[in-house]
Amino acid sequence: MARLPRLVVPNQPHHIIQRGHDGLVIFRDADDHQAFLGWLKDAARQFKVAVHAYVLMPDHLHLLATPADDQGLARMMQWIGRHYVPYFNQKHGRSGTLWQGRYRATVIDAELYLLAVCRYIELNPVRNGLVASPGEYPWSSYMHHIGAKQDGLITDHPQYWSIGNTPFDREIAYRQLTEDGLARAEVERITDATLKGWALGSEDFKQGLERQTHRRVSPAKRGRPANVRVVIDDEDTAATQDA
Repeated sequence: MARLPRLVVPNQPHHIIQRGHDGLVIFRDADDHQAFLGWLKDAARQFKVAVHAYVLMPDHLHLLATPADDQGLARMMQWIGRHYVPYFNQKHGRSGTLWQGRYRATVIDAELYLLAVCRYIELNPVRNGLVASPGEYPWSSYMHHIGAKQDGLITDHPQYWSIGNTPFDREIAYRQLTEDGLARAEVERITDATLKGWALGSEDFKQGLERQTHRRVSPAKRGRPANVRVVIDDEDTAATQDA
């Protein structure tokens, strides 16, 4: 069965995952990380995509980004690939594809999930055992969000601004949220939605997306429909019907 086209909704945040082919290490040294981030910054500006968070892991990457139109996200990712892949192959003496298929992405309900996905992304090095705390990992947006380093790639989302009235308040609040961590169920929910391409949000949010996009944005419920008992009053008689 052919895959559904990737769901991209203008002016909504998206969580994106791109993996290296067959677990290939796609960032081998500091120069690789810096080159990729430079092209990401250029592409985000060129294709009008606001990047809110990122992490570059050895064999994959995560982005949290809002496109201004329905083409910007794909064009940004394609443009980065056209620059980074030849750079990487030439530098490291290899040829062929670098990515494991197309990138995965899901639309995010910003009010409920933006800060959770942001922390999910920046805590990835901790979950994978690379560092003990997110501040020890140099290739993520965490240091920007706690005020330790300004990152020109990052566009702060209004949900981030909502956690404090001043930059200092926001940075302290975000540090505390990150230290509180994420429940295992929340990590699994974010991972599952992104890998399968289903929207992540409330039922009202999903229903609104379905009306807007004219397509399903969450999996169908499994199993047969439940029997519904319909009672028809007719003096002292009643009938039942399975619906």
